[in-house]
Amino acid sequence: MRWIRKNLVVVAGLLTLAYMILPNIIVTVFSFNNPTGRFNYSWQEFSLEAWKDPCGVADLCGSLSLSLQIALWSTLGATVLGTMIAFALVRYRFRARGAVNSLIFLPMAMPEIVMAASLLALFLNMGVPLGFWTILIAHVMFCLSFVVAAVKARVLSMDPRLEEAARDLYAGPVQTFVRVTLPIAAPGIASGALLAFALSFDDFIITNFNSGSTVTFPMFVWGSAQRGTPVQINVIGTAMFVIAILVVLGGQIAANRRKKAQLA
Repeated sequence: MRWIRKNLVVVAGLLTLAYMILPNIIVTVFSFNNPTGRFNYSWQEFSLEAWKDPCGVADLCGSLSLSLQIALWSTLGATVLGTMIAFALVRYRFRARGAVNSLIFLPMAMPEIVMAASLLALFLNMGVPLGFWTILIAHVMFCLSFVVAAVKARVLSMDPRLEEAARDLYAGPVQTFVRVTLPIAAPGIASGALLAFALSFDDFIITNFNSGSTVTFPMFVWGSAQRGTPVQINVIGTAMFVIAILVVLGGQIAANRRKKAQLA
């Protein structure tokens, strides 16, 4: 008990981490299962069949490809717009700046089902057919706030004297932005882009309202759960989890190498 009291913060952190990772571990374990029925809820026997043919279920890889396309394009759009908005809110003074600053974060506070219903009503009133483009517009809209929050936090911590020094050395506005401002803001932009990609790829509520007959991967998983859960869903989930871990580890390794190079 004395050791636990002394390391209470570490123990609480490890328990919280285990609680968060437990669902991913279960998904990974059951990706190697060979269920006897339609539902992959109880362990039967070890098998690699699902890993050998992850696209063995009809429309699974098609929905996965569609979700990846929407996530990539919405990440690109939200990152570009969010970065420009963040710089404008931090660096410039203009009328209604406070109102814009408040409204830009409204999608983060608004329940998803309210935004989904509002966007659906907007698209129907404008006569826009539901499908790929309506999903993309909706995803850019709700990812935008998260990108602005990440980039704005980074821009606020930037030292303006570095840009002033670049201008004193006869660097033009474009050269200063590309060689000084952008590299310093890059971590915030990258974190906002990664967050936008994860939110877009994972979204179900807003997509379900504005998709029409288009089926993304989260919608495919929801529909499959009504009839049976194929093991290939666990395979895709495990692969995405491993890729996310590798991206995070790669970023940490690159950051550590950069710090060592600066110290050297």
